[in-house]
Amino acid sequence: MFMDEESSDVVFEVGPTNVTKSRKKAKPSPVNFYAHRFILHVSASALADMCENAGNVSIANVKPDIFRHALYYAYGGKVSDEDMETNAKEIIDAADIFGMANLKLEAEASYVNSTDIDVDNMMDNLLYADAKNCALLKEAVIDFVAENGDDVLENVSLKDIPGGMFADLLTAVTRGKKQAANADANAVSLNTLRVSE
Repeated sequence: MFMDEESSDVVFEVGPTNVTKSRKKAKPSPVNFYAHRFILHVSASALADMCENAGNVSIANVKPDIFRHALYYAYGGKVSDEDMETNAKEIIDAADIFGMANLKLEAEASYVNSTDIDVDNMMDNLLYADAKNCALLKEAVIDFVAENGDDVLENVSLKDIPGGMFADLLTAVTRGKKQAANADANAVSLNTLRVSE
């Protein structure tokens, strides 16, 4: 049924909607994806809501290849590990838009497993995790802060951190310092931010 034009009851036009015919490079025209509302209602609620009153739906804020992954997943398919790793953030964004929680979680896990968090990218990752409600990514960044608190405090400006996350970071730095100070790391039990345990 995936991409079956004959039985579909909705068409998604994905990609740029303005095609210019000047001397400059023409933007590619939108790509059509054929879908079925009843499948979308079960697996992609926000995407289903977009096509509730229309047979053709334009989507300009998602690349066609990312939309293909999301739609294929909605039909019960699996995004390859390579594609998931290569496009993790874009898939997270699309899954967030289309209400596909399981796809978002898989993409987030792939992103966390394939990304080395360091002083240079920790703030971007933390703000992204907060904006997209990515608990696994937030936990990975906070673990990095706990392990590298002094380095983070010396090299990262904390002025852009949202108020609610400041307490989380402070707890992480405190946890890291207590673990370093204690010979017996098992004596410290500050696992209140753990998602994966």
